[in-house]
Amino acid sequence: MREILAILDRWYAARVPFGLATVVAVSHSAPRGPGAALAVGPDGDVVGSVSGGCVEGAVSELAQEVVETGAARLETFGYSDDDAFAAGLTCGGEITVLVRPVTPARDPVFGAVVASVAGGEPVGVATVVDGPAPRGATLAVWPRTAAGRLGTRGLDAAVAADARGELALGVTGLRHYGPHGERREDTVTVFLQSFAPPPRMLVFGAIDYAAAVARLGDFLGYRVTVCDARPVFATPRRFPEGVEVVVDRPHRYLRGTRTDERTVICVLTHDPKFDVPVLREALRRPAAYIGAMGSRRTHDDRLRRLVEAGLTDEELSRLRSPVGLDLGARTPEEVAVSVAAEIVALRWGGSGAPLSTTRGAIHPPGAP
Repeated sequence: MREILAILDRWYAARVPFGLATVVAVSHSAPRGPGAALAVGPDGDVVGSVSGGCVEGAVSELAQEVVETGAARLETFGYSDDDAFAAGLTCGGEITVLVRPVTPARDPVFGAVVASVAGGEPVGVATVVDGPAPRGATLAVWPRTAAGRLGTRGLDAAVAADARGELALGVTGLRHYGPHGERREDTVTVFLQSFAPPPRMLVFGAIDYAAAVARLGDFLGYRVTVCDARPVFATPRRFPEGVEVVVDRPHRYLRGTRTDERTVICVLTHDPKFDVPVLREALRRPAAYIGAMGSRRTHDDRLRRLVEAGLTDEELSRLRSPVGLDLGARTPEEVAVSVAAEIVALRWGGSGAPLSTTRGAIHPPGAP
């Protein structure tokens, strides 16, 4: 959705109706995840994608249809063995798509949502998918306010509360309620989509490995900062464009930096006088991942120093050290792939095992 918001904003500002299709659920090996979007605007212009090309034609036709009828549609697409020409997913997966018309009259909060996303302000969008509430109705939710209406006051209140929780974690997915927001019922299905600023990756130690990790972090969508106390190493020319480079003692910089449950912290200083203070700070604050580089001997020595510094077993259990998955990596770039793989696996609950040796769904529930 982020990729096409600028175009949708132009259509919306011009008060031109457009059809917006959003993936709200997937099963099996679907090529795109919840939140993927396609829109059809004036003159049949198509932007975005919901399946990587498998069912775009059928979805585009639906988008044009809802603009003409004014009624939102919910459709499921999957592989068809009976009809080779049917719109389906050749990967064997299945996607459910909500297609709705968007105009200032039908969706008065759309412009505010676009402005928040463009400005880096966290915002969640709740959209009715199915049930007695009006399909396609939207509620925009910010950390301290909300706008729009889904149906009843109780439903709006329950959804807004849940949307704020999901927004804090950057989670997107379906939730179920009763017509008045009852959480033990499932008559109303609502799609909660979180637009939160990119998560942060903090890399401490401006060595060659840090440059490779920063490059992959930027590629994965993190806002990357590299910090080192040594000016000779912490120079912007050694790092990818867009990566922030800070000259400061790692623990002092981290102490003055906000982290949250999505933040990734990689300690690559490989020097006790730097990594012990910064890890002591990191392991006592919110973070999704805290990893430290070093051999097993370095790791044992580091743990001893951290215990002496007063960290508890519970705090130390959060530390991923030695950092990364066992890929047999040697070069900085290979080590960066190992670290990135561990971060992704931890984020989505992956095993880290070769897919050829596992069974079941390739993409776990909630994967993008």
